[in-house]
Amino acid sequence: MSKTVIVTGGSRGIGKAIAQKFAEEGYNVLLNYHKSEFSAVETAKKYNNIDVFKADISSPKDVEAMINYAKEKYKKIDVLINNAGISSTGLLQDLSLEEWNHLFEVNVTGTFLVTREVLPHMIAQKGGKIINISSVWGLIGASTEVAYSATKAAIIGFTKALAKEVGPSNITVNSIAPGIVMTDMVSNLSVEEFDQIRNEIPLGQIGSTEDIADAAFYLASDSANYITGQVLSPNGGWVM
Repeated sequence: MSKTVIVTGGSRGIGKAIAQKFAEEGYNVLLNYHKSEFSAVETAKKYNNIDVFKADISSPKDVEAMINYAKEKYKKIDVLINNAGISSTGLLQDLSLEEWNHLFEVNVTGTFLVTREVLPHMIAQKGGKIINISSVWGLIGASTEVAYSATKAAIIGFTKALAKEVGPSNITVNSIAPGIVMTDMVSNLSVEEFDQIRNEIPLGQIGSTEDIADAAFYLASDSANYITGQVLSPNGGWVM
């Protein structure tokens, strides 16, 4: 029987690469999206084991509907990858309370809601793997990205605490904190800025979404059964 993975924010970037990686490895994949329907559907068309589900992960009703759908269709949820997130750039003094709250609603509350809905199922089946996508900025912080950094740091704290809580149920909880990766989130950087960052990375290259997908697949594999509460940061040595 094939294993099942839920990937939130799976229509673009890192989430899309993760969904494709797991599909290619034979998993049943439920790809969650909120706004990027075209990209989600186009990705699913390439695989017979990817299904899509539209849900705003900051909405309890949407999350409940999505997880109920997954349980009814697949009967078992083996892996949850909390990838959905949004970013914000600018001086903290210019950030409105509404913008601050929205970042936390999606990045942190969304992770909480999806995980809370999945946990009873994993506990009942006495096993599961939860992987939360954070960021290198959650480890060291980024100037002009204070709110985003704060949400990603919260994800790491969430990961470590939950790992202790659900370990007795044979559920592992880990986080991935990518360095700079070629996605839409960094598309505003100039060629000069990319070159500067690349020169700061010991391996001399910008990460790919496939690099992060490979890390996620490893943490979901049996090879990582004794790994929990950890933060894996694929960043080319940019941050050590």
